[in-house]
Amino acid sequence: MNIGVILGSVREGRNGEAVGKWVMDYAATRSDENVTYELVDLKDYDLPLLGTQPTEAQGQAIQNWSSKIASFDGYVIITAEYNRAVPGALKNALDYLHPEVHNKPVGYVAYGGLGGLSAIQTLRLVAAEQEMASVRTMVTFSLMADFENMSVFKPHDYHAVNAEKMFDQVLLWAKAFKAIR
Repeated sequence: MNIGVILGSVREGRNGEAVGKWVMDYAATRSDENVTYELVDLKDYDLPLLGTQPTEAQGQAIQNWSSKIASFDGYVIITAEYNRAVPGALKNALDYLHPEVHNKPVGYVAYGGLGGLSAIQTLRLVAAEQEMASVRTMVTFSLMADFENMSVFKPHDYHAVNAEKMFDQVLLWAKAFKAIR
């Protein structure tokens, strides 16, 4: 089972890198047999705005993005919340995907002023349209409670409970959906 952990913010100075490290470190502590977790940083893909004419390099980036995402059996999306919504670059990247993500589960890790809940709600709608199954449990980090000066990531230990449930749900559903695919 291959699970992609998608880091969905591309901003300079983003808090997402620290959150991504926490998620990957947490995944490494689990004893999941025959499961690999891979961090996929959206910043590594120069995706043009959907609907614009891509350069040759951007066309290759689109293909690389599509192939990478298609290689997974499920996902954990790490999202910031900007202006009560999902980052534009993440929404744009998801819009390039259709059959690559069909019948695959997705869990969410978010961070923001109110824990990124609005971004997760937006992503749940997008996932439903793309035929992905959003798991119930999510991990939400508050900029005010889990970050010192809203920039140094210092998560509370209690987030591990939700991370455990979210990963369990993603893996359970990934196994079930693999039979469908």
